[in-house]
Amino acid sequence: MKALLKLTWTEFKLQLREPVGTFFTLAFPLLLMILFGSIFGNEPEDFLGGFGQIDLSVAGYMAMVIGTIGMLGLPITLSNYREQGILRRLRATPLQSSTILWSQVIVQVVMAGLGILLLVGAGRLLFGLRLPVGNLMIIPAVILSAFSFFAVGFALAGVMPSPRTAQAVGMAVFFPMLFLSGAAMPRFIMPETIQRIAEFLPLTQVVILLEDLWLSGTWNVTALLAVMAIFILGLVVSRYTFRWE
Repeated sequence: MKALLKLTWTEFKLQLREPVGTFFTLAFPLLLMILFGSIFGNEPEDFLGGFGQIDLSVAGYMAMVIGTIGMLGLPITLSNYREQGILRRLRATPLQSSTILWSQVIVQVVMAGLGILLLVGAGRLLFGLRLPVGNLMIIPAVILSAFSFFAVGFALAGVMPSPRTAQAVGMAVFFPMLFLSGAAMPRFIMPETIQRIAEFLPLTQVVILLEDLWLSGTWNVTALLAVMAIFILGLVVSRYTFRWE
């Protein structure tokens, strides 16, 4: 446990020293929320079911934080560690393999938590954001969603041969998914055909899961099963593809 805590603290400090990664994880979703909140406000509207724009969008911004870490942060970091021989050297130490990998997971969970807390705090302070109807029920959904995308991140890190490839593929997959899933802009403003196609995207299911819990306090069973399936599939693929060197 002591080794895990020490390695996690070291990895956390290294994470904060990466300004680009930290910006897209912590600042970018927050800036988007402030930008759209400043333009549209958060006044309750009848056609929005009595909610404001930020009330409806905050779940998507939370999903954005999770997706950014899973599709960009983790694969690039792990691929870079493998290319530089850091993973190989760590594995040669008395540290257990599980300790090395869990330190990465814990750091990313903390980063996701910080990003979401910043969103909720700023939304509440600046725009009077409504707190989730389900209260603490949102927490396990966030954790499950984060672990699902982290599993995808480990799978990508195993498949991609280099950090540049991991970055290119991650961005090529993530950014279209970001704008189609409702994470960057509400899905209800999109054409119906696009909405139906977007339902097959993993990030869309995360948005739906978090959105239903935030706004009505109910579990969307379809989205829950989809997120769990993503988690299991990511674990299986990463189990057979992850490489230390």
